[in-house]
Amino acid sequence: MLIETAGLRKTFRNRQKKEVVEAVRGVDLAVKEGEIFGFLGPNGAGKTTTLRMLSTLLEPSGGTAVVAGFDLRKQPVKVRRAIGYVGQSGGTWGEVSAREELVMQGKLYEMPKSECKTRAQEVIEAFEMTEFADRKCKTYSGGQRRRLDVALGTVHRPKLLFLDEPTTGLDPQSRAHMWDEVRKLRERGTSIFLTTHYLDEADALCDRLAIIDHGEIVTEGTPLALKRQIAGDIVAIGVNGDATRARELLDAKEFVREVEAGEPDQATGSVTLRLFVEDGSAAVPEILRTLDAADIAPSSIELHRPSLDDVFLKQTGRSLREND
Repeated sequence: MLIETAGLRKTFRNRQKKEVVEAVRGVDLAVKEGEIFGFLGPNGAGKTTTLRMLSTLLEPSGGTAVVAGFDLRKQPVKVRRAIGYVGQSGGTWGEVSAREELVMQGKLYEMPKSECKTRAQEVIEAFEMTEFADRKCKTYSGGQRRRLDVALGTVHRPKLLFLDEPTTGLDPQSRAHMWDEVRKLRERGTSIFLTTHYLDEADALCDRLAIIDHGEIVTEGTPLALKRQIAGDIVAIGVNGDATRARELLDAKEFVREVEAGEPDQATGSVTLRLFVEDGSAAVPEILRTLDAADIAPSSIELHRPSLDDVFLKQTGRSLREND
């Protein structure tokens, strides 16, 4: 395993109230070599804290962790040499070029001067940055700057690369390009630990993923396996009137396995009811008949197969999109 944790914990002390806040509560993870592993969670769930511990930026309060073959607490320097880390905000300096940044990064890892230049050229070609590599970074587009951020994390050929929301703020074309770069990194032998707010990204890129909420892992598996946890179809109905009564009526139907109610929309007051059914096409007409008989007019109705957003919503009680 490239990452293996047992009971990993992190607590913070609130100095004003003198309270102990447990941000991460006994996380167990096992990330295989050669895979792209996704790590998802709402804001404040412990996702970023876990990532910072695994990348040696925060010292754990308890538990054990082995990263890239080294003990996280006893051998942090060796862990740092074996990993790359790309944060959300990046760290490029606008007054130098990508080539200069890459050479400087190599020097920080104590690579010989000649190797720094050679490696910088290799990375420029690998990330298709030749066109702008010798221009100042302040002239780059958001996609070009983000590509450089990721490239900087690979200069020293890490076994494992941590990517913290690598496509946040990018346009669709730049996001697609970044996806290609991540796949190429894996093909070249780099394992990826990825956090993202985009569930389509997790679905498209990740071999496996874990969802953390309230400091604990709530589910883990391949995207396909997680979606299969929610069998059948999902019917989402918007109700402007008596949502409680609508829920009771629909929950009593034999073909409805479960009904979940969302929070009222602040603007319209509409409540979305999510019905888990075996056959959505057969269920929708019966649902409409039931509501019509009770003089409840739905404002919207949607039928779809389970997605990762449905998995996330079921496990955490909120949509990841709500945290954007």
